[in-house]
Amino acid sequence: MSLTHPPTSGARPLTSSPTAGATAWIPTLAVAGALAALGWFGFVRGVRVPLLGLFDLGIHELGHLISYPLPVPRVVEAAAGSGAQILVPSGLVVYFLGVRGDHLAAAFCAGWAATSMVDVSIYVADAPYQRLSLIGGYHDWAYILGPSGLNHLEWAAGLARGLRTTALLVWLVSLAVVVGPPLLGRLLPSPGR
Repeated sequence: MSLTHPPTSGARPLTSSPTAGATAWIPTLAVAGALAALGWFGFVRGVRVPLLGLFDLGIHELGHLISYPLPVPRVVEAAAGSGAQILVPSGLVVYFLGVRGDHLAAAFCAGWAATSMVDVSIYVADAPYQRLSLIGGYHDWAYILGPSGLNHLEWAAGLARGLRTTALLVWLVSLAVVVGPPLLGRLLPSPGR
């Protein structure tokens, strides 16, 4: 038996199927579409992503619950909700890239982290005014930036702007990770041409 030539069984390789090329694009298109939807809600409309925003809210509150029994300053407890809301999808980016090697899942989670940052930026910007409707009526960022915390409410607008800018950059990179390789593959000549 030769190791250089596999035995022929008469079966065609899966890659030669006429639909194989078309179906290979489905995950990429699905993630690109999902990222477009995340961007539409987060950056164009400036609102929480339906359903995902509620999940973010749950993660936010869980962040507070986890921090309460820990021996940390009250400012850290207040920031734990927003931190968890951004760190959970960011941690999933690391997991999908580092452990699974799945760049599409990582890109989606990065887009999710970006919309979470937008959500947090709206919360931060509201700190001086406290107009948002909140669960329990306690405004984390008014406390963090207010007299009981850092005593710099004037930082709210700049911090919110920085979060939103970072979110947009993260979202753009996540979109580039998804659509870049297929586009470059079609634009660049293959080695055999």
